[in-house]
Parts: sequence; C-alpha cells; structure tokens
Amino acid sequence: MNHPALTTLPLAAGLGLRSPHIQTVLAQPQAVAWWEVHSENHFGGGAPLAVLAQIRRDYPVSLHGVGLGLGSLGPLDARHLEQLATLVAAIEPAAVSEHLAWNRYNGQCFNDLLPVPRLAGVLDNLCANIDQLQQRLKRAVLLENVSSYVVFAEETITEAELLAELVQRTGCGILLDINNMVVNALNHGIDPLAEIARLPTHAIGEIHIAGHEMFDGVVIDTHGASVSDQVWQLLAQTLAQIGPRPVLLERDTHIPPLTELLLEYATASQHLARASQPAEVTA
Repeated sequence: MNHPALTTLPLAAGLGLRSPHIQTVLAQPQAVAWWEVHSENHFGGGAPLAVLAQIRRDYPVSLHGVGLGLGSLGPLDARHLEQLATLVAAIEPAAVSEHLAWNRYNGQCFNDLLPVPRLAGVLDNLCANIDQLQQRLKRAVLLENVSSYVVFAEETITEAELLAELVQRTGCGILLDINNMVVNALNHGIDPLAEIARLPTHAIGEIHIAGHEMFDGVVIDTHGASVSDQVWQLLAQTLAQIGPRPVLLERDTHIPPLTELLLEYATASQHLARASQPAEVTA
C-alpha cells in the first residue's frame, strides 16, 4: 500500500496537549507550532471532542493512539477502529500515529504498551493489522518504537529492522521516539545510533522526546521528568543524521506549568533550527 504523504505536520517543534493546560491554550494563543493529543481521550465525543475541534481550528493537530494494540493476535478491535476512524474524519489531523505494541490476549485487554516479541509469525500479523487500519482510515499511519524492560533470547531481528520491514510491506511511516531509544540503551545496552541507522530515513515522519526515571535499577519511560541530557544529545545526532523532522515534546506525569514546559519546547526548537541550517562550505 503506497501513500503520497505520511504527515502534513509543519517542520517545527510541537507539544503534547494535556488537560492541565487546555484552558490556558483556549484562552490565549500560544507560540506552539502544533499539538499532539491522545486519540482515545476524544472517542466519547461531547466536551473533549468540542474542545479538540476548537484547538484544531487554530493549530495543526496530531492524533496519537495508545490503545489499539496493533501487535495483538488477530484482527483489530472493531469498535476501537471505528471510533478512531470517526475521530480522524472529524478532526482531519496532520498525522495519525500508533505504537508498535500489543495489548490484547485471549479476551483480556491490558492497559499498557507491551513490546511485540520479534519472533516468527509476528510480521504477517502486524502487516495484516496495519493494512486493516490504513485502509479504514484511508491514510498512512506512523508507528512508534516502544520502550522495553525484558528481551527474549529467541528474537532474531531488532525493533528497527522490524519497523523497516513494516514500512516496506505496508507503506506506513515511523514515529521515532528518541527517549524510548535511550531507555532501551540504558536497560539493554543497545546502540541507539546503530538502531536509528537501520531505519528507512524517508519514512521517519515525526520524532518524540520525553523524560525517563530510574526505579530499582531499571530505567522507566515515565514521561514524568525533564528531557535528559542523553535524549537531547541523541536528538541532535539524529537530526544531523536524517535531517530536520517535526519534533514533539511529551509530558504525561508530574506535569509542570505550561510556562515551564515551554522552556523545554524552546530547546527542541533550537535543535531543529540548527539542523535546518545549511552546512558550511569550506575551501
């Protein structure tokens, strides 16, 4: 399945819009190029959807799904898919993204982003689910790499290699989460730059940055802290390697005042500005 454009996001930094900041954003225009929201928070219609439609009139919006479970065995949850399709039709977002994760098994749903074990058979199942999603939405989606806390000895390919295969077979794009790369590097010792080099550069339509925390010797992707120096460094290296892309700052717990978050947003914008500057020509 081929798609003419993965996203129409501006080549600028964006910010995750969370409930403590919504009234501030509605009351006063913010110097933010675009916002990202979690799709599922607007499935019920009513006031949340009305507010999102109001935001959409003034800014580009990216819809980021956290509950579809593309890696779950079998077809997608029909009700979830229809709710997402209805939301996409109403909002006309600049990007739609989901996670490379599973969350359903044997009739039970888990409220988590569980990494897909990279074992025989998962590729065909993932491709079937991505095809089903993209055909229903009539557009390409971006798939996000996830953080993980265990590895399986039977895995034969890396997450980046799996994403590259999915891009080739389904025409989907990639949402590259830099923080998740750093979390996996700290927990498992992966080389994040080598992983990023395995991705098809043309398919990376969006980048995420966020903060992580350590508990009992394990680094957890909490989105509850400021962006670490390691994430900023990897962002700079990635932008230098692949060129400028829309960069989103996420914060989901311990959410600070918007003014404080905008300081980190400004740092992301500075990284993008540096990546957009033409290289110096030397004699």
